[in-house]
Amino acid sequence: MKSDDRAEGQAKEEFEKRLAKARKAARPRAPLLSGPPGSVGEGADDLYDEETLERLGFEPARDLGFPGMPPFTRGVQPNMYRGRLWTMRQYAGFGTAEESNARYHYLLSQGQTGLSVAFDLPTQMGRDSDHALAAGEVGRVGVAIDSLGDMRRLLAGLPLDTISTSMTINATAAILLSLYIAVADEAGVPRDKLRGTIQNDILKEYIARGTYIYPPRPSIRLISDIFAFCSKDAPNWNTISISGYHMREAGCDAAQEIAFTLADGIAYVKAAVEAGLDVDDFGGQLSFFFNGHNNLLEEIAKFRAARRLWSSIMQERFGAKTDRARALKFHCQTAGMTLLAQQPMVNVVRVAMQALAAVLGGCQSLHTNGFDEALGLPTAEAATLALRTQQVIGYESGVTDFVDPLGGSYAVEALTTRLEQAAREYIRRVDELGGMVSAIEQGYVQREIQAAAYRYQLEIEEKKRIIVGLNEFASESPPVPVMKIDPRIEREQAERTRAWRAEHDTPAKAESLAVIDRVAKDGRENLLPPILAAVKAGATVGEISDVLRAAWGEHTEILTI
Repeated sequence: MKSDDRAEGQAKEEFEKRLAKARKAARPRAPLLSGPPGSVGEGADDLYDEETLERLGFEPARDLGFPGMPPFTRGVQPNMYRGRLWTMRQYAGFGTAEESNARYHYLLSQGQTGLSVAFDLPTQMGRDSDHALAAGEVGRVGVAIDSLGDMRRLLAGLPLDTISTSMTINATAAILLSLYIAVADEAGVPRDKLRGTIQNDILKEYIARGTYIYPPRPSIRLISDIFAFCSKDAPNWNTISISGYHMREAGCDAAQEIAFTLADGIAYVKAAVEAGLDVDDFGGQLSFFFNGHNNLLEEIAKFRAARRLWSSIMQERFGAKTDRARALKFHCQTAGMTLLAQQPMVNVVRVAMQALAAVLGGCQSLHTNGFDEALGLPTAEAATLALRTQQVIGYESGVTDFVDPLGGSYAVEALTTRLEQAAREYIRRVDELGGMVSAIEQGYVQREIQAAAYRYQLEIEEKKRIIVGLNEFASESPPVPVMKIDPRIEREQAERTRAWRAEHDTPAKAESLAVIDRVAKDGRENLLPPILAAVKAGATVGEISDVLRAAWGEHTEILTI
């Protein structure tokens, strides 16, 4: 044995002796880290070193590579934020189109670099604002958009040829995208100049959120139609944002967030390939949406593991040849479920920490929550402070001067590898159940998330997981201003929509809706062209959605115990 090796061995023995003594006084810790299926998680190791990585099978040349190259562990661009910062994309929308438009112009004036549109529940569920089921929800959690007139007002004065717009919309994504394109067409903006994203991830609605309309299989057909349409007509538009965010909000852990998100992605890519699309034609238009949660290092590792695993999936399962098709681009939003109504100003710290994890993990765009979002929609002041949080990280922290600054850290590389391995095991189980649609129909994914959420809540109640201001360090805090929506908005929006329908009650609109009905039932043509024609003829979100309801039926929730 060389003298250096002998000295190192002696040092390790001495360290372990000291560690054994130190453990006697160690504070109790929750099993914070995610594990494979059947695991209840595990605590962090006392020491991460080369031996840890060797045990995990970590190979730097294979698992790290270079930034901007497969497997993209270190990021999707070679120079990352040294080239340009992530898009600062604050999620906003409330009340009428005019009010939301004013908020967008304000945020852009404050340095925001991309738009993110929140829609109200009736819009998400394909109900016009005057529908009985829309009562009490119009303009509450987002902006009400019923018609082309509403979309014109929402986008008034915004430079659609230069700005990137994200729309968080799923069951009615094809309709809202068509409305956006129709406004761009009217403004003379070429479709190949349009940049943005529609969420368009219906599978996670069945799993975790609930704003679905149609059954899974016709819904996936509609998503494939969007892929095909945009690959030719709007090549710079991201056709889907495959979302783990909502599953994490529902209670899944980090490994499940990776696994179930990528399993959804597998289902969408498989459907598109089976419909005759080339994975290298549409693969680069896929994007992802992840949660930025509290455990800083685990979150950084989560983003890195997701990139590495997706690159492998696209190459090995689908034969993707281009780097663009294999690169996982993602938007991150800080974790709403971690925000407290108690001591709401402490949420500023939580949001900053979560945003830092997203940046260190290599996000392409980021939304930082307002500190008051446990109480309601963010006020203008809270939204501005959230944006300033990103700007301080981007311009003052110095982390953007380095590409993948934590790459090579024993702890981060170990966590990245463990999360990738755990996610692979979950995906294997989904495959055994026949894929993600079948796994959802059998309730497997929902049950796994419910079990993880229960464990998390139990840890809080047993004080194994300390939440500042909730189960420890509680104190009274002064009230903060809460944003309220004027109830007159609902009445005025409903009246405007009724007037729009009356004005556009024409044979051309009726014919356009009949074409949608025929194409939906036939299943051989792309639905996007007739939907686009219908919105230009004056059809509303509710009218088009009702035609598809009649053609496809409505999904009934799968109950799990």
